[in-house]
Amino acid sequence: MNLVKNKSLTKIAFKTLGCKVNFTETEQIAKKFKLDRYHRVDPNEIADIYVFNTCSVTENADSKFKNLVKKTHKLNKNAFIAVIGCYAQLKTSEISKIDGVDLVLGASEKFNLDLFIGKRNKEKIQKTYSCSIDSFKNFNSSFSDSNSSRTRSFLKIQDGCDYKCTYCTIPLARGKSKSDSIDNVISNVKKIVSKGFKEIVLTGINLGDFGNVNGKLRDKNTGLINLLNKLENIVGVERYRISSIEPNLLSDEIIDFVSKSKKILPHFHIPLQSGSDQVLRDMKRRYMSDFYLNLISKIKKEIPDACIGADVIVGFPSESHDKFLDTFNFLKNLNVSYLHVFKYSDRDNTISYDINNKVSEEDKILRSQLLRDLSQKKKKSFYKNNLNRTQNILWESENKKGYIHGFTSNYIKVRHFWNPSLINSIQKKTLTGIDEDGFARVD
Repeated sequence: MNLVKNKSLTKIAFKTLGCKVNFTETEQIAKKFKLDRYHRVDPNEIADIYVFNTCSVTENADSKFKNLVKKTHKLNKNAFIAVIGCYAQLKTSEISKIDGVDLVLGASEKFNLDLFIGKRNKEKIQKTYSCSIDSFKNFNSSFSDSNSSRTRSFLKIQDGCDYKCTYCTIPLARGKSKSDSIDNVISNVKKIVSKGFKEIVLTGINLGDFGNVNGKLRDKNTGLINLLNKLENIVGVERYRISSIEPNLLSDEIIDFVSKSKKILPHFHIPLQSGSDQVLRDMKRRYMSDFYLNLISKIKKEIPDACIGADVIVGFPSESHDKFLDTFNFLKNLNVSYLHVFKYSDRDNTISYDINNKVSEEDKILRSQLLRDLSQKKKKSFYKNNLNRTQNILWESENKKGYIHGFTSNYIKVRHFWNPSLINSIQKKTLTGIDEDGFARVD
């Protein structure tokens, strides 16, 4: 491999696939590459080292990763390619055989990537390093605080999952649920604030499980509600946003707290996965559709302008046409603001892999499109219901074709003519309309 000589810096590029937790971990790992030796570049540029942080949730994520490796190898055939993340943990041997891949690190090794990279010219290193996920019990803090186009910082406070959903590989890739301490979360929040961020997004694999060990609180003062109480009082933070949280873990206490909070934003993302009770049972989800319906009703009663998003999986093996219609009709009448729609993918070592009555790819595509169309209608309706209301908008920093974008507290995306003086500021503005591209307008 042709590396940059000592007279210049080694160019390194990072590419993240998958969730916001992966994104925070990439940023944390990247910080370990010292500025006096490395220069970070865009993954589409020619670099000496490329790092791919992978996802394992869908077959599409696997394919996307393999295509990226091919593209990168063509960009610089002498580059050193390192692979980390969930897919690297699950398919270590398979990935190591991909042409161009030089290093594969599993869950326990990825945070030491800088050490492996540093040794690559000094000694012969193995191509793969991985351990049994059952032995991976440490929590590694991570958060994004780089001066990129983002004005929101993502802070990981929880990792892993103890649930046994029949379609999911995350427990196999990330291990059991584990959490940061409240004291360390507070310390990280203060570091983020010192960099000028106005909003912090709390992220995790099973966020509502924060503070739990083996399904029980470490002690009575370590749960998510306790953390939210502490975060409310930190000076300098203007907004917190809670990322995805399981419906059975979104307690009345948390909803009530958010309804009164001056900092926790009225935005919930609550996975549904299916509106059919039979499919929910087959998925081994921990609630039925009535529970979910009552939860949404409760939120809307306490916080009428709350934005609520839902994850939905189409094409689960036991999802017949009629059961899909159950999901469609359930969502059609549900007071949610938008949907994230995923096509089911068979994953090795999951229970659903062996369930018969597979849904055709053609039907998955059709069902996905129907729900995405429904999502657009719901999003437009939610935006319309918020017109002529004054909202606090946090403006972002990227100039997108002459426009600046921002988000209201309840997650409405606003577009305005580019004005650099707005960057990273929070302004009170009245939403006056919706433009031709679906963004809210302000005066």
